[in-house]
Amino acid sequence: MTDTRTRPNERTETSGERTKSESDEEQATERQSEERVVDERERCPECGGPLVTDEERGERVCDDCGLVVEEDAVDRGPEWRAFDANEREQKSRVGAPTTTMMHDKGLSTNIDWRDRDAYGNSLGSRQREKMQRLRKWNERFRTRDSKERNLKQALGEIDRMASALGLPDSVREMASVIYRRALDENLLPGRSIEGVATGSLYAAARQARTPRSLDELTAVSRVEKDEIARTYRYVARELGLEIEPADPKSYVPRFASELDLSDETERRARSLLDTATEQGIHSGKSPVGLAAAAVYAAALLTNEKVTQSEVSEVANISEVTIRNRYHELLDAEEETITP
Repeated sequence: MTDTRTRPNERTETSGERTKSESDEEQATERQSEERVVDERERCPECGGPLVTDEERGERVCDDCGLVVEEDAVDRGPEWRAFDANEREQKSRVGAPTTTMMHDKGLSTNIDWRDRDAYGNSLGSRQREKMQRLRKWNERFRTRDSKERNLKQALGEIDRMASALGLPDSVREMASVIYRRALDENLLPGRSIEGVATGSLYAAARQARTPRSLDELTAVSRVEKDEIARTYRYVARELGLEIEPADPKSYVPRFASELDLSDETERRARSLLDTATEQGIHSGKSPVGLAAAAVYAAALLTNEKVTQSEVSEVANISEVTIRNRYHELLDAEEETITP
């Protein structure tokens, strides 16, 4: 007689297999339902067409009918930033653009000097002490050797003087590049950091056609005028900088703006300088003096009230120079008009 009863172990295994198969079926059903939901999300609710993502506008749009299904989407990926063609191709960095106006090109982290948290609340005494220690070590890590300390000091001087002279960022960048080249070429031994920094800024301003006179540089620099001129000539010669002679007309817009003169006066001053160049009067003369005299003479010709002392203060030259030069300019103008 055959025993058809199932042993306990066999019953457990059979129920276990049945339970496992049921769970597999439930998981498959869940996956199918999720796939249907995902598929519905990828389809247009109006026409059933495929949805595409416009990353520039942050929108999901139907490719067939153009319906905007989602807008103002949040991009949770890395914030790739490109400031030139090379970075745009590589997409290898994020954050602010690099700049030569900082010794580390702006790639390091700055710790704010204000002892406040993200909500603007003041920090406690222990937190302030901790942040002060972090600032100290952060500064030590940012300047690892004497070359970086030299560069940090010089670029700070360039930024300070450029701000006092009202020079644009492009001139500051150019001056920073010139100073870096001088440092790499080992031109600093025997010369002060401030002197080379001032000479670099003077050269950059002339290259950018926004020149400033040596007297103006001396007023904001920590070195004497003779040292600035000597260092400028040395740096320009050793680095092979191609700097054209200063054009007196490049000073006219600034002088006219500070004296609050009209556009007609500015145009007349440019015309006087063009005539002086044709007559050869500008040879051997200071371009700043010629520009100041042209502005004063043009103001007289256009009946605008301006005194020699006001022009002298703006151009930082003597009134005697203005008197001598403006007579020469007017004489050259009369010779051109008289047949």
